[in-house]
Amino acid sequence: MTSETASDPRSEARDRAGDGYDARVLEPSPPAVLRGPWFADDPVARDDAAGPVVSPLPGGDLTWAQRAAGDDELAAWCRERWLGPHRALGELPSAYTATRLALHAVAEQVVAKARERACGKFGLRWVRGGFGTPFFGDDVQVSVEAAMLHVVRGATRTSTPLTSLAAAERAVGGPAQLDEAPLDIDDGAARAIGDWFGFSTSVLEELRAGEGAAHAPSRVQLWPEHFDPAVELGDEAAGTRAAYGCSPGDDAHPKPYLYVAPWTATPAGELWKADGFAGAQLDYAELLAAEDQRALALEFFAARLRALS
Repeated sequence: MTSETASDPRSEARDRAGDGYDARVLEPSPPAVLRGPWFADDPVARDDAAGPVVSPLPGGDLTWAQRAAGDDELAAWCRERWLGPHRALGELPSAYTATRLALHAVAEQVVAKARERACGKFGLRWVRGGFGTPFFGDDVQVSVEAAMLHVVRGATRTSTPLTSLAAAERAVGGPAQLDEAPLDIDDGAARAIGDWFGFSTSVLEELRAGEGAAHAPSRVQLWPEHFDPAVELGDEAAGTRAAYGCSPGDDAHPKPYLYVAPWTATPAGELWKADGFAGAQLDYAELLAAEDQRALALEFFAARLRALS
């Protein structure tokens, strides 16, 4: 176990943006939000901007891709945080499935439970290299980066290797009730999962901002029970509401895929041919083959949103 000074993603981004810019990032940032309904910050909201905003989304004062143009160091910093310019997803390591199952257990049984005990909410978010909670309580955050568990309390971050569910539970101060069996986590595979969640969050936040204003958008959250980031859009009363999400894989799908799952009856036609569930899906192989992976993902979602609407 090691301790160090905790970082603040949004403050770090403001420093990087410079020149009087405010900044928006995709990761949760302090302070903790103690009011409902979300009990969490909106990472891309502009309502409290202290100046022109550098944003990961189009339509702001400046995108990170524009700010980083001609600055290789800043561009590399942005790519690591999925702010733009964006890097491409790659082939998955052989240990991917075993690692996904292990991290899913950590997310559902340890990380989400730590937040739920504090405020009753269990939704998670992408953080650099993995996933974690929004800040809660007295500026507390629990997160996973590759094969490490981080607990932020105020200005201090404590880091512990992910060896077992029981050890992780002890590190977050939970009841000692979980399995002591070793976790099967490969560092490279864990980072591939973190990249998937970063890609997914950047796409879903752009979908929410660009297509969602008239469709009662939810927040983008990483749901621990399914272990996938998703956003909800559409009119429930009119039968058009659906979940738009990015699964890292499941029992029926060994590799990641995008999906649209309508809340009510699924429309018929070429757009709605998912494998094993009612809805639509876009497989990982199709993303890897695309010249522009983000454009393909956004069009996949937008086409289904238009069809439902």
